[in-house]
Amino acid sequence: MASTTQTQTPPARPGGRTRPTPTGRLGDKIFLGLSRGSGILLLAIMASIAVFLSYRAAIAISKDEGNFFTTFDWNPAGSPPVFGIAVLLFGTVVSSIIAMVIAVPIAVGIALFISHYAPRRLAAPVAYIVDLLAAVPSIVYGIWGALVLVPYLEGLNLWLDQLFGWTYIFEKTEVGVARSLFTVGILLAIMILPIVTSVSREVFLQVPKMNEEAALALGATRWEVIRLSVLPFGRSGVISASMLGLGRALGETMAVATVLSPSFLISLHVLNPGGGTFAQNIAAKFGEADAFGRDALIASGLVLFVLTLLVNGAARLIIARRKEYSGANA
Repeated sequence: MASTTQTQTPPARPGGRTRPTPTGRLGDKIFLGLSRGSGILLLAIMASIAVFLSYRAAIAISKDEGNFFTTFDWNPAGSPPVFGIAVLLFGTVVSSIIAMVIAVPIAVGIALFISHYAPRRLAAPVAYIVDLLAAVPSIVYGIWGALVLVPYLEGLNLWLDQLFGWTYIFEKTEVGVARSLFTVGILLAIMILPIVTSVSREVFLQVPKMNEEAALALGATRWEVIRLSVLPFGRSGVISASMLGLGRALGETMAVATVLSPSFLISLHVLNPGGGTFAQNIAAKFGEADAFGRDALIASGLVLFVLTLLVNGAARLIIARRKEYSGANA
C-alpha cells in the first residue's frame, strides 16, 4: 500500500487568502523586550525625578515661614526664611498664554501655506528655514530679544496703551523699558513658532489625498477643502504640536532671564516692567544660593514639573476625546 504524506497548509483567511507563516520570532521577542524595557526605564526615570524633587522640596517647605503658594517674596536666606511661588506661577502662566495666543494661529497658517498653497519650489526652502529656526539656541534668541526686540517694542507698548489701555491689561502705568511679561510672551512666541509649524506641517501632509480630491470633485474651493478635510484630520496633531511648544515656553530659561526685569510683584498690567517665571528665577538665583536656597529652588522646580505634567495630561484628554479627528480611521 502506497503511503501518502499530508502537508499542512496555513488556515485560509476570509476571501481565500492564506495566513502567512510567522517568521523572525526571536527578533520579535528581542524587539518586544527592548521596547518594553525602554518604556519601563522611562517610567522609572520620571518616578526617580519626582521622588528627588519631592524630597528636597519637603525639606525646604517645612522650614518656610511664609505660605509657599501665596507669598509674594523670595528670601530663603533670610532669618527666618520666607519664600513663595505666587509671582513665579503667575508670570509663567501669563507669558506662556501670550506666547500661545500669538504663535499657534501664525504657525498653523504657515504650515497650511507650506503644505497646500505654496508651489513646491517655494515650499521646500521655506520649510527648511523653519526647521533651522527650531534649532537656534535659546541664548541667541535672548540676546536678540534684549538688543533688538526690547527697544523696538517701546513704541508698540505706547500704541497698545493708547488704543487698548481701557482694558486695564494693556494699560501702561509705569515708565521704563519694555522688559515685561508681554515682551517675554512675544519672544517665547517667536521661539516656539518653528516647533509648532514643523509638526503641524507634517500632520497636514498626511491628510489622505482621496479626501481632498473628493471635496474638490464636489466643487469645494481650496479653503473649503482645508476647512472640511485638512483641519479636522490634523486637529489632534495641531493640539500635540501646541502642547510641545507650550512645554518649551513653560521651561524656557536663558532667553527669559535675558529679557525680563525680575520683580516679585503681581500686576495685571502686562506692559509694565517686572514679573518672573520659574525657570528664570532658578537660573538667576541658583549660583548664589546656599544648600537651603537650592532646596527652595528645587521646590519651585517641582511645581513647574507638576504643571508640565498637568498640561500634557490635559492635551492627552483632549486628543482622546477627538479620536474621530486623529486620522486613525483614515
